[in-house]
Amino acid sequence: MKEKNNFNRFLLLWAGELISSIGGGLTSFGLGVYIFHLTGRAADMALVTLLAFLPTLILSVPAGVLADRYDRRLLMMVGDGCSALGILFILFCMLIGEASLLEICIGVTVSSIFSSLLEPAYRATITDLLDEEEYSRASGMVNLAGSARYLISPILAGILLSVSDIRLLLVLDICTFFLTVICTGVVRKGLPTKLTEKKEPFILALKEGWQAITEKRGVLLLILLSSVMTCFMGAFQILAEPLILSFADSATLGVSETICANGMLISGIFLGTKGIQKDYVKVLSLSLPIAGGAMAIFGLKENIFLICGAGFLFFLMLPFANSCLDYLVRTNIADKLQGRVWGMIGFLSQIGYVIAYGLAGVLADGIGEKFQISVGRGAASVIMTSGLLLGIMALTLYPIEAIRKLENREEVYKSVGEESDETKNNME
Repeated sequence: MKEKNNFNRFLLLWAGELISSIGGGLTSFGLGVYIFHLTGRAADMALVTLLAFLPTLILSVPAGVLADRYDRRLLMMVGDGCSALGILFILFCMLIGEASLLEICIGVTVSSIFSSLLEPAYRATITDLLDEEEYSRASGMVNLAGSARYLISPILAGILLSVSDIRLLLVLDICTFFLTVICTGVVRKGLPTKLTEKKEPFILALKEGWQAITEKRGVLLLILLSSVMTCFMGAFQILAEPLILSFADSATLGVSETICANGMLISGIFLGTKGIQKDYVKVLSLSLPIAGGAMAIFGLKENIFLICGAGFLFFLMLPFANSCLDYLVRTNIADKLQGRVWGMIGFLSQIGYVIAYGLAGVLADGIGEKFQISVGRGAASVIMTSGLLLGIMALTLYPIEAIRKLENREEVYKSVGEESDETKNNME
């Protein structure tokens, strides 16, 4: 049984990530508006997002192995602290003149490389700190912290951009890195460091992580389906901003993003206080089709009220889906393999984002040019199509028996135990 005060340590760690999420959201919002005004192309916005995401994805697997071999809290501190270097580079370029698209791409790539150390170590640290019955609650809080970049950052960034420029947003983001490192350092000081007594070869560690995923067909199927679904959700995430900016200003964008993200706030609060106690597969199979339907409604017309309502529903459903995915995977993986497994899961399940970020912007621009419509309406058509496909894919989840078995593992173990007892009695 893990110590009860470990949840307080988790809260401190979570607070640091909440601050970091707000800072990252300021930079993301500011750069999105800056680039759209600079080039007017959805593809350029998607390119920057892709470069901010791709290094983290590629390096997530080796970062996961490192999280099992070295001090997880130290890796988080290095990742958070050094990722500020990329933002500092962009800020420097803007201080001496207008930052070019290339310079912004370099900066976000450098920041992303160091950030890759963070996610597997953070996920594995949650397992170190908490008991199984606390996982669902913790997952809701983690999703809530992640939603801060959509809930708090956009409206704050919109207000700040009305009185200053993007450089102020970058400075604030850099400051949050140091606060996050301090929070992680305090947690590290009060928590014993878990190091493997014998460090197996790196390739062997990767192999063990892969085996932990593939030995349960349901886990592998869930991850592969997640990869397809992230492709559709990624298209929505990357094209929502150019859709709104095509007919509204940055202040309206900030307010609308905040309203939409309130859906994630409500469900995050519910999950953080109540959690999900059962029927994880059923909740997952219901939440994703609703999210897909919301995406289809989001792109129907240039009406900010309709957009906000649909976006609110999408973000309301997202934490439920994420919490269910997190629980079903986390409870079926051994503690000692959590770091490398989460790194590999992050890589496999988020490949869809790479496809979305690479193609969605190009498709939106191409549709706009071909049919002589605005970039915003081109983005809307891609979002609506992605939403319909997401809903169709999600409906295939529940009938898969291997996935349903992930939730009923205790019943399986009980059945196996009863069978063993019966065999023993017959032998006697």
